[in-house]
Amino acid sequence: MSILYLMIPMGILIVIGALWAFFWAVDNDQFDDLESPAWRILLDDETKPPDPGGATEQPPAEQDPKR
Repeated sequence: MSILYLMIPMGILIVIGALWAFFWAVDNDQFDDLESPAWRILLDDETKPPDPGGATEQPPAEQDPKR
């Protein structure tokens, strides 16, 4: 029963800390734009696609005859 004298104030402090962190994040525009980072990952492709002619393909390596 005496543990409740410790656990209830600790629980209240954790809730107050979580609320403070949430309101701090809202105040600092952390939740301002949730869609753009996901689209930026999909659209951020600066590499060129491979040549469809296949001129850079190499033949498969031959297996070692000693096996």
